Amino acid sequence: MVVISDKWLTLDELAEYLKIGRTNLYAMAQNATIPATKIGNQWRFDREKIDRWMDHKSNYKTRSYK
Repeated sequence: MVVISDKWLTLDELAEYLKIGRTNLYAMAQNATIPATKIGNQWRFDREKIDRWMDHKSNYKTRSYK
C-alpha cells in the first residue's frame, strides 16, 4: 500500500497512487482532464484535489431495497 502524505505530487507519485501509467497520466494533464499545475516543465498535482476529483468521477450509486 502506498502512503503519500505530501500535498503536491509529482507525475510519478500520482501514477503510482492512482495505479495508472505515466504516459496516460501525462496525456490527461496536458488535456486538462485531471486537476494539474505545470511549474516550469514539470507537472504537479494537489493530492486533495485529486482525491475530490476521484470521488466525483466514481460511479457509486445507492439503491433502495425493500
